[in-house]
Amino acid sequence: MRIAIDAMGGDNAPVAIVKGAVAVAQERGDIDIVLVGNRQRISEICPMPANVEIVEAPEVIENEDKPLMAIRRKRNSSMVVALGMVKEGTAQAVVSAGNTGALMAGASLIVGRIPGVTKPALAPVLPTRTGRGTVAVDIGATMDPKPENLFQYALMGTLYARTVFGLENPRVGLLNVGVESEKGNELAKQTYGLLAQSELNFIGNVEAREVLEGRCDVLICDGFVGNVLLKSMEGVAYTLFSQMKEAVRKGGVKGKVGALLLKDTLKALKDKMDYSKYGGSPLLGINGVCIKCHGSADAGNVKNAILNQAYVLVKEQTIASMTKIMGE
Repeated sequence: MRIAIDAMGGDNAPVAIVKGAVAVAQERGDIDIVLVGNRQRISEICPMPANVEIVEAPEVIENEDKPLMAIRRKRNSSMVVALGMVKEGTAQAVVSAGNTGALMAGASLIVGRIPGVTKPALAPVLPTRTGRGTVAVDIGATMDPKPENLFQYALMGTLYARTVFGLENPRVGLLNVGVESEKGNELAKQTYGLLAQSELNFIGNVEAREVLEGRCDVLICDGFVGNVLLKSMEGVAYTLFSQMKEAVRKGGVKGKVGALLLKDTLKALKDKMDYSKYGGSPLLGINGVCIKCHGSADAGNVKNAILNQAYVLVKEQTIASMTKIMGE
């Protein structure tokens, strides 16, 4: 399996990106890594195993670049070259921590969408109290979808949950302001009707406070609401753990002793609520495996994105399965 890595995309590129990808190559001889970017900068970071190749790409798409314009003008950028490899079939997947908008635009224009899919979706696995997680579709790819788009998200999200969770019949929930079927805006109401009439395991509306409880396996929402949900969860988690550290500091000796006694318990809690376990979010609806890592991804996040996302989706032939479902 050959996986292309946008080595220059992300806040911590290229060092963190390269180290994470190389770690995969060192552990897995069945994965060939292609690092796309500035050859000199990449080669200086660390020794490269035999199953790592560097492909030169002199340009970089920056976070402040306008997505569509960047894709069209920076054709020799690491992101565009990596996406081109998936389009050409010289790589089976691409992983990038770069400009999210540019990756979505580039994936649609270069790799193309699955026939029948009109809007792509970002689908991260959100942490839950149960420890398994919930696939959230969409968290930022499409801000103004139609009910038909959300229905397609439910189809693709269900297949994705089967792949990553091993569930036969994943529970599908619609993010809403109340559990009653008549609640929500017109988009939510119409989408509810489509899901209720389908053969999916639709359990109805799910409120935001129920997400962390693991109320459903697949959570459906538009990109605007989904992104707000994700950022809110990140903010709460960051604030909570920051306040805990501050409380320990102010607690003096008693606080430090208490923290020491609870160290393993707190670490387990933090790990359970860390959605970076999967490393990234797949772009569902794209006719190829495209994984978006968080912009501030470290080496561990990149490694997880390659192993837990890109490798699994390629191995399970998820794109072929989604293409079949969309064509039915």
